[in-house]
Amino acid sequence: MPAVPDAEQVYLEEVYVMKVRIKFRKQGVMKFIGHLDVMRYFQKAIRRADIDIAYTEGFSPHMILSFAAPLGVGLTSNGEYADIMLKTPISSAEAVRRLNDVMVEGMEIVSFREIPDEKASNAMSLVAEADYTVIFREGMEPPAGWEEKLLAFYEKPSILVTKKTKKSEREMDLKPLIYALSVSDGKIFMTLSTGSTDNIKPELVMDCLLYTSDAADEEDSGDLGGRRIIKKKQKKQKKKSRKTNKQNKKKNKRNQLIRTNPSITELIR
Repeated sequence: MPAVPDAEQVYLEEVYVMKVRIKFRKQGVMKFIGHLDVMRYFQKAIRRADIDIAYTEGFSPHMILSFAAPLGVGLTSNGEYADIMLKTPISSAEAVRRLNDVMVEGMEIVSFREIPDEKASNAMSLVAEADYTVIFREGMEPPAGWEEKLLAFYEKPSILVTKKTKKSEREMDLKPLIYALSVSDGKIFMTLSTGSTDNIKPELVMDCLLYTSDAADEEDSGDLGGRRIIKKKQKKQKKKSRKTNKQNKKKNKRNQLIRTNPSITELIR
């Protein structure tokens, strides 16, 4: 019987020919869409636009798509960024046209540019700061003279606040993380630190700068810059105090029961 030749194994490899950075705007009702839903929306839009995006390998492949510094719910934007990997080259103009043709109202692709190999870094790691413009809705403006108070408060040497995260709370100084702040025509313009290490949300800054602790007691306000933050801290202290009082009442009731009837001591223990 003739020998059977060894089966030749062929390994196919995908070649990522282009890394692309997408710049897009988010306006109107799209500001109420959370970051995870925006990611799912882009995945569907890329498929509908017939963009030949690359996928990860394994049993559950997914698009190679990453976003830089996602915004919170309720904020519009003129410039957000996302990185993708393509298997088939495509011109920037054609890609922008295809994507905008399938975009909903409020979402617009601004640019679609290839990233050179020597600059192919993750978008999130490159973002260091972000510019914000705060506009008050009609009838929701702060009391008269808020512009002067805001700028005077910003001139303080330090702005200490308590930043709450998912796991803990920590005190931090906002002043070195606010790179610029100005007021013009009733609008607030500020440049804040953004990134994976010191990411400051504009809501936190506004709470500190506008809702100052003028109405709070000096002893309670201390190093904290915002009235809302002070109230949260006081509420937490009151809740802890109520819990302690409840435990003390339960302990006193138990001791009183033992004194009146010593024979049940062993049963309680």
